[in-house]
Amino acid sequence: MRNEIELEAIIEDYLNGKLTVDEQKAFEQLRNNDPIVDHKVVAHKVFLDSMKQYADILLLKQQMDAAHDKIDVASISEKVRPHPSKIVRIWRNNRSAIAVAASFLILASMMLLSYYDQAKQVGSFEAVKQDVNDIKTKQDNLILNIKANERKHTVAPPAKYGGTGFAISSNGYIVTSYHVINGANSILVQNNKGLTFKVVRFYTDPVNDIAVLKVDDPSFENLGSLPYTIKKGITGIGVPVYTLGYPKNDPVLGDGYVSSKTGFNGDTIAYQVAIPVNPGNSGGPLLDNSGNIVGVINGKENKIDGAAFAIKSKYIMEALNAIPQDSLRKRVAYGKRSVLQGLKRNKQVEKIQDYVFMIKVY
Repeated sequence: MRNEIELEAIIEDYLNGKLTVDEQKAFEQLRNNDPIVDHKVVAHKVFLDSMKQYADILLLKQQMDAAHDKIDVASISEKVRPHPSKIVRIWRNNRSAIAVAASFLILASMMLLSYYDQAKQVGSFEAVKQDVNDIKTKQDNLILNIKANERKHTVAPPAKYGGTGFAISSNGYIVTSYHVINGANSILVQNNKGLTFKVVRFYTDPVNDIAVLKVDDPSFENLGSLPYTIKKGITGIGVPVYTLGYPKNDPVLGDGYVSSKTGFNGDTIAYQVAIPVNPGNSGGPLLDNSGNIVGVINGKENKIDGAAFAIKSKYIMEALNAIPQDSLRKRVAYGKRSVLQGLKRNKQVEKIQDYVFMIKVY
């Protein structure tokens, strides 16, 4: 706890320019090497900016109140005939205070318009997990029941909400967004054939919004070798990317490109991507044309169409490296050549759809 308080104090001194040159250099090196510290710096800067705006508004209010107190309100409100000489006398007696008040009213109007314009343009971050009840129809349930009966599986009841996940091993380890499964009592995954399997939390990283699930169901069959790999490096701006997810009851393809190397409000753990996403896409894989997983879809800009965000693949690797040696790490495709490379998009989708799952949270 003490270390956390000391870190917050250092971050505030850093943002306020109170560190020495050597201290600033050392802290920036720490920030570059530790994504958690960098994330805290970005969050603290947003907090300080918000507090400054609030302080500016309070100061403006105090100045307006002071200007109002200087005006002889009694003489203005006195019930007299509107004789020109009286109006001139009121103006002469109070013109300095009235002018100050008027200037502050104009300034306040400009600030409000500025904030309104910023609100329209900037918007806010919106996680894209889905209320699964919204995407269920009677026809969908009928089809799933038929498929389940054919395979002697039981269809799960409607979930509270859900998202998307993708396999990182052949034996049932699945990555999704932490916010998708946060607060869940139980979790199921559904494959593209409509079959559902029980999963359990295996590893969670709330700071970077990553979760690893493990299938805990005897009916689950080994998936075979993964068709994609996890990219270790950074993906550049303009690189074509695509995602496969479950904003509805069957997988949906989204195509686009990396539009920024940082996410919402300059968040360095994420990319901004020009791909339309919807509730249910959270946790879905973001792939490049060579079949490398470059990120995990986790949100969108709610004021701008087609502006989505994805946690960088670097943080998938960090999560996997934090897991002790076991059967997962022996089966993850680290840096191997993807079988998707050189294939057309429709063929790539055919090969990955068995490895992408709908997440159902209860």
